[in-house]
Amino acid sequence: MLQKKGTGVDHVLSFEVPDSVLVERISGRLVHPASGRSYHEKFQPPKRAGVDDVTGEPLIRRKDDNVDTLKNRLATFHSQTTPVIDYYQKTGRVAKITADRPKEEGIVSEVPSPYDVEMV
Repeated sequence: MLQKKGTGVDHVLSFEVPDSVLVERISGRLVHPASGRSYHEKFQPPKRAGVDDVTGEPLIRRKDDNVDTLKNRLATFHSQTTPVIDYYQKTGRVAKITADRPKEEGIVSEVPSPYDVEMV
């Protein structure tokens, strides 16, 4: 598809996060359905457990925010993306970014500049 348009892939960023971290993040997510505000049981809890900070209405957990569903989604993700990452890694176009750090640390410093790229 890209070749038809006369372009290609110069760089691939692979954001590396262990599955266990993703499971913890997603399975703890809580949502206020009317506003879309989101909370997390551990990382950003509401002031009162199970209740929206603004309206006082109940928070919900999405049906697909559970461990079993997430593990299935991750298995599909890995089966579809690993071959792509492997392909581009062989061409030296992949930069792996450690993306499971606390928000305060950020990851921007690990994203290579397109003018100064060291690929693996």
